[in-house]
Amino acid sequence: MTDKPAHPTQQLDAHTVAEYLRHHPAFFAEYDELLPDLIIPHQSGQAVSLVERQVKLLRERNIDVRHRLGQLMDVARENDRLFEKSRRLILDLLEAQSLEQVIASIEDSLRDDFQVPFVSLILFSEAQRFPNARTVSHAQARDAIGHLLDSGKTLSGVLRPNELAFLFGEQASHVASTAIAPIQHQGLHGVLALGSRDINHYRNATGTLFLGYIADALARVLLRQRPVADEVRS
Repeated sequence: MTDKPAHPTQQLDAHTVAEYLRHHPAFFAEYDELLPDLIIPHQSGQAVSLVERQVKLLRERNIDVRHRLGQLMDVARENDRLFEKSRRLILDLLEAQSLEQVIASIEDSLRDDFQVPFVSLILFSEAQRFPNARTVSHAQARDAIGHLLDSGKTLSGVLRPNELAFLFGEQASHVASTAIAPIQHQGLHGVLALGSRDINHYRNATGTLFLGYIADALARVLLRQRPVADEVRS
């Protein structure tokens, strides 16, 4: 009669062993006599010790972390520059004494300070309440770019030719990518659009947060100038 073992041998696979070692990282510290028997393949085909392999992996991870940290620092520096430019622009808008100064401040700052080659400011109104500003009816705006403004948020990307023509007129053929910020405050509606010759420049949301802030400030400054425009009109 054959005696059966009291505890049947459990079949272990590689996944089970890996999970056990992952939850017991000090295993080889307690059983260091096993280290000489381990074989860790190297890219060159030569065997290296576990410690050497661990050091190599840690070094590679450290390089990756440093690379990601460098990217975060670059983004932080760019955000600092955008914040400072935005601050100067908003202060200029607040100091503007007329609608002409408001328009000149926004266009000059975006073109010269922000280095944006194509800038378009369009206000939506059924009457010409803003002299020297490009004004279209709500119906025209809705037909041309209504779907771009439905979300009420700043958008960026590549637009259709008819959308570019509405926003940038004769310069539309030179615009490859666009960022658009709606202007809306207490009944005032419009759009501020920035264009780039680089198709990838406005592919993502980079910088659109600051564009949204600028559009919000511009809406309030323009609203303050509207009574003046109405008085001139009457």
